[in-house]
Amino acid sequence: MTTYLQTDSRTELLLRISIVWRGIFALLAAGGAISLWTGTLLPAAPLWQKVLVTAALVIASIFSAIGAVLISRRNHGGRMISLTLDYLSFVICAVLALNTGEVFVGIDALAETFTSGIPYLGIVLLGYFLGVMDEYFPQKKQDAETSLKAASRWVMLGGFVLFLFQVGALKGILYFLGKLTQPIGIASVIGMIIFAFSLWLIGQAKTAEALHVKTNHEQILSGWLFLSPNLLGFLIFFAGPLVLSFYFSFTDSDAINTPNWIGFANYAKILNIQFAFLSSPTQLAKEVVDIKIYDEVGRFVIGNSGILFAAADKFFWIALRNTLTFVLFAVPLSVIPALVLSNVLNSKLPGMKFFRSLYFMPSIAAVVGISLVWQWLYNATIGYINYFITLGIEFWNNLFNLAIIDPKIQWVSDEKTALFAVVFIAAWQTMGFNTVLFLAGLQNIPGELYEAATVDGAGAWDKFWAITLPMLAPTTFYVVSTTTIQAMQVFEQVFILMNPPEGPNNSTITLVLYLYRSGFQNFEQGYASAIAWVLFIVIFGLTLVQFQRQRKSSIYES
Repeated sequence: MTTYLQTDSRTELLLRISIVWRGIFALLAAGGAISLWTGTLLPAAPLWQKVLVTAALVIASIFSAIGAVLISRRNHGGRMISLTLDYLSFVICAVLALNTGEVFVGIDALAETFTSGIPYLGIVLLGYFLGVMDEYFPQKKQDAETSLKAASRWVMLGGFVLFLFQVGALKGILYFLGKLTQPIGIASVIGMIIFAFSLWLIGQAKTAEALHVKTNHEQILSGWLFLSPNLLGFLIFFAGPLVLSFYFSFTDSDAINTPNWIGFANYAKILNIQFAFLSSPTQLAKEVVDIKIYDEVGRFVIGNSGILFAAADKFFWIALRNTLTFVLFAVPLSVIPALVLSNVLNSKLPGMKFFRSLYFMPSIAAVVGISLVWQWLYNATIGYINYFITLGIEFWNNLFNLAIIDPKIQWVSDEKTALFAVVFIAAWQTMGFNTVLFLAGLQNIPGELYEAATVDGAGAWDKFWAITLPMLAPTTFYVVSTTTIQAMQVFEQVFILMNPPEGPNNSTITLVLYLYRSGFQNFEQGYASAIAWVLFIVIFGLTLVQFQRQRKSSIYES
């Protein structure tokens, strides 16, 4: 009975400490939010940083206060809030400590000296094999200290220490500890200790029992804990930059100076277009539009007249036209051959597994390597494509005494063929992956349907149209949607294959390439962000249309 009372009083003490800590945390977070706007904390920070940090601190302060109230009422929700806030705070302090100690710079320096320490890693590997050999030469228990396994541990430890010494890691550790003596480093380490203690405090079994925590609550908490690295990575490296780019799209950010809010000016420049009627197909643009504002994008000839299309930013519209043209050709060339190939590879013929692997290989190959190989193949002088075209023309000319002229196609230097050269590469690379997806869909179609169709006298073509295509509708929707999204974001093949990447007469400039040029070459980060969001709207619109078509034609709903 005495032990129970002592344990209970100890638990009550831990709960009171947790309540007090939650109140202190709430006050510190609120004070930090106020200090941001009084100039005490981060006085030189730009406005967007202050807004984001303030929002985070206010939310943390509110939830910490709620957590204190819930813990005082012995509600398990207070424990969940405490664990979440302290875990995130611990991670933030750890990142600050690593950044203060310049660990990330040290890792980059380690890459330069890593090769010199590889021989010592061989000693570690040797020690590991000594431990493996111990399984084949078992020792007596009294000889455990002299066994191969004990020697293995010492050899591995010695090799690892020599490796650290050779690559300069020991100096790096001392340098890291020296950097941590700075005020931010000391504060980060203290914060890590405090938050770790708070996590231990609220994570005690007796504390959980006092807060009426059930098994399912622990399972949910464990699930979120395992998901947290991925979720934090998503928030920091995807969701965060996404929100930040949306803010930058309303500014004149140049990635150097403090951005100024300009509202919808970037979007207005993108969408500022004008159509003008031409009295003749060759009428000059300056006669119908203000060429100080608008540049000619293109003209549509209608008989002896026409319509001029001009825009304030003609390169965006040229890039949009090239991107949509790329999608129009690349998607069918990636999907239709993949559908045909999947039906062939789904057969029971010998060697099909080999061909499945063969067609999938381009999908896993590096884009840079593929583009460089195709750049050589497209070479108008020594490329194999033109070489085989020349052989074919010579064969037909000699066979039928014809006079066909060798076109000597300038694949990447002619504006008429440059974009299609990129289309062929993308289709060739994507086709194998789409084939695997279609193959998976084909293998999920019940064989009884084909057997019943055979009994009814249906031929191979009838089975394909009446069974295969309708049953592949979900797979086809997924393949077409993902291929379209990937095609709308084409960049690597164009950037590597073409020189310059925009191609002859801007024939291969795409939206992502124009975004890259605006943001990282012209340093118009705000305008590039606006282009990115316009591209997002276009992709979202195309995907939404495909969703609607899929819903109307779904075999399961019909």
